[in-house]
Amino acid sequence: MHYNAVIGTYSEHGSEGIYSCDVEFEADAELGASVSLERRSVTDHREHPTFLAAHPDEPLVYAVHEIESGQVSAYRFEDEGGLAKLDQQRTGAAGPCHCSVHRSGRYLFVAQYAGGAVSMLPIESDGTIGEPVEVIEHEGSGPNADRQEGSHPHSANCGPSGNFLYVPDLGTDEVVVYEIDAEAGSLVRSDAVRTDPGTGPRHFAFHPTRSLAYLVTELGSTIVAYEFDASTGALDQIGTTSTLPTGYVDANQTSEIAVHPSGEWVYVANRGHDSIATSAVRDDGSLEFVETVPTGGAWPRYFVIDPTGQLLFVQNRESDDIVPFRIDPDDGTLTELDGRLSVPAPSCMVFQE
Repeated sequence: MHYNAVIGTYSEHGSEGIYSCDVEFEADAELGASVSLERRSVTDHREHPTFLAAHPDEPLVYAVHEIESGQVSAYRFEDEGGLAKLDQQRTGAAGPCHCSVHRSGRYLFVAQYAGGAVSMLPIESDGTIGEPVEVIEHEGSGPNADRQEGSHPHSANCGPSGNFLYVPDLGTDEVVVYEIDAEAGSLVRSDAVRTDPGTGPRHFAFHPTRSLAYLVTELGSTIVAYEFDASTGALDQIGTTSTLPTGYVDANQTSEIAVHPSGEWVYVANRGHDSIATSAVRDDGSLEFVETVPTGGAWPRYFVIDPTGQLLFVQNRESDDIVPFRIDPDDGTLTELDGRLSVPAPSCMVFQE
């Protein structure tokens, strides 16, 4: 099995931008599994190309630049697996930290942590990005004076139908729901679902086949499970699960959350505890904590599951490495594999499918 992948980074520890790499994986019943990660090229020396999002149909990828001016860049995958830059656009607010592409491929949605706003930008037929058609500012705060002095949208996540956008706001302890009008190119706020005070909502993930969604809270180190209504976008909470083992009391901040392609497990990265937490999806959609496994490095900013669901790759920002894990097909538990890759301050990883 072979993949091309690209890796976003923070502009620190000597990083030069977005790195391209080859991923080779072999599984053998007798010899076990082996992974090879090989760095191939680097693109774009602009500051902090931290979070990446792939186009659903075309060989395109988009990167937010987590800087005061707020910018996003468009790239096309080249035949040899590298990236060719197409253009760059202002996002309309400061400090973009997350982006996603509408299922139609016509729009890019951006969450701006520092600017307290969510933006909608058109994607042209050639893959380039137009000026924002929506820049919506959030208002409010939370009880954590250090982290919740104002609004901090931390991700912008399109629902499976493409009709709704879910924006967890770390600063206001809520998930703001917008109705997407793809024809008019607009967002209309339809709901705001509160979380427990001080928990700091961060990232959001959808079940691949059921009307279920999972929110990870950065400050609370919890996963909140919801049922969602595809016709209205409404969220109905059905349970909460910790991302940490019983008895752990030191500081922790979660980062990424993902549902396994089978829909059987949910994974979360813990920064501080420096682990990946595995939870099993129950029949009613709630979660049961299974285990935590060390990430093999420090401060896991992100992780990604490969398209086949066999591997999980952790991006450890502070130890400058990407560590591969094998996912057990029977119980979803993780086993670290050899083949880690050295990358300065990695923050995101996207496969070219």
